[in-house]
Amino acid sequence: MTNCAWAFLEVQPVNPSCGDKSGGVIGRRDSTVRKDLPIMRRAALILLGAAAGFALVLLATQPSSLPFGLAAKAAPSATAAPNGETYRRLQLFGDVFERVRAHFADKPDETKLIASAINGMLSGLDPHSSYMDANSFRDMQVETKGEFGGLGMEVTMEDGQVKVVTPIDDTPAAKAGILANDVITKLNGESIQGMSLDQAIEKMRGPVNTTVKLTISRKGQEKPIEISITRAVIHVSSVRSRLDGDDVGYIRLTQFTEQTTDGLQKAIGEITARSGDKLKGFILDLRNNPGGLLDQAISVSNAFLNRGEIVSIRGREPEDMQRFGAKPDPGDLTKGKPLIILINGGSASASEIVAGALQDHKRGTLIGTRSFGKGSVQTIIPLSPADGALRLTTARYFTPSGRSIQALGITPEIELMQDVPVDLKGESELGGEASLRGHLKAQGEEEKGSQSYIPPNPKDDKVLNLALDLMRGTQVNPAFPPIPQQAGAH
Repeated sequence: MTNCAWAFLEVQPVNPSCGDKSGGVIGRRDSTVRKDLPIMRRAALILLGAAAGFALVLLATQPSSLPFGLAAKAAPSATAAPNGETYRRLQLFGDVFERVRAHFADKPDETKLIASAINGMLSGLDPHSSYMDANSFRDMQVETKGEFGGLGMEVTMEDGQVKVVTPIDDTPAAKAGILANDVITKLNGESIQGMSLDQAIEKMRGPVNTTVKLTISRKGQEKPIEISITRAVIHVSSVRSRLDGDDVGYIRLTQFTEQTTDGLQKAIGEITARSGDKLKGFILDLRNNPGGLLDQAISVSNAFLNRGEIVSIRGREPEDMQRFGAKPDPGDLTKGKPLIILINGGSASASEIVAGALQDHKRGTLIGTRSFGKGSVQTIIPLSPADGALRLTTARYFTPSGRSIQALGITPEIELMQDVPVDLKGESELGGEASLRGHLKAQGEEEKGSQSYIPPNPKDDKVLNLALDLMRGTQVNPAFPPIPQQAGAH
């Protein structure tokens, strides 16, 4: 078993003996990043985004979580030598393992026994630590490329049930009518009760153009709903943009993949060119964005900032702290145009890094509802090629002003709830990080539950319409535009 952790930001092995893994790993080998962040050469940096145990699956993904991750050092360097009691407990595990092998009613699969034991150890730590076998690890690497095969929705495990977090725009799941908070009870008529999230995900995968039948339990519906969905290769465009009217640029980021910053830069350029002197400002929509890659969160923030800290990462040891700042080149691509950021209860991880940085620097005004509150950091530590990888929570991240948003979220300057249809009441709110069993505790009073509903018709979108009115001056609010001199960032 090799002992190295890769920096998915730049794909560098911790231990040179691990070899160059760049051919099969996600991330950029950007020389400017390596020069400015040398510690990343021994970090495992992936912000696998999302929130709270999300599984960006069904896109052929894997994991029981889509967390934001970054590491400090190779894990072994931070661990103390085990004492005698620890060795005794390990011997206990060996004894139990041998008894199960010898006496269980049916001959057990020894590989599955060990994988289950590892998963049990990691899942007992917090909701985001987990073990990925070789297949799951490969799926995760493909996932952050922004192209998947599957159904196209994010799911999580809640109280033993597989629950939909959100369908991804323009995917088979969204087109079939899957909704947030739907509970999947059966796949092709087979109950998934008692399955792990990974097992359920595996059953939802399959060859492109094949069909899977989902049985759904939905609040407000007395009878189960059966929906057949044809699997497809999911090309997730993480950036969508338009010029609203002829004077306001609207940019929506659905997640943070390798392509996000390039897409954002293109969108800003096209909107600026089309609007000319009429452009009043930009609206950046991060609602229901579960997160993604750390380097993309930093570079997206930098697209609106010329200088200053964007995020800091703080581990258990003082020397594990890392700071990431904006650079003047390229700096603020909008040239200081007014900015409004939209967030809600589904904005998590990388989305919260961007929202927190722009809020602390008073670069833009946040409108919507409190964000998810995922402020922990996961290290992806590859094992041997046949054994997959560990996803281990190693640190917390902080906004430029030093705020931890773990189990708290980011509260917008202008809080505004959407009008939710009667048949979706109770379906429009996510519990947030604070509702997850075993989550890292907040540094202060925790916040649970925040609305995540977005009306399908933009005309009914109160949050977006307020942002447009503020940008055009037809409504006023003391929070917009923000006053840079009051920035709490450093």
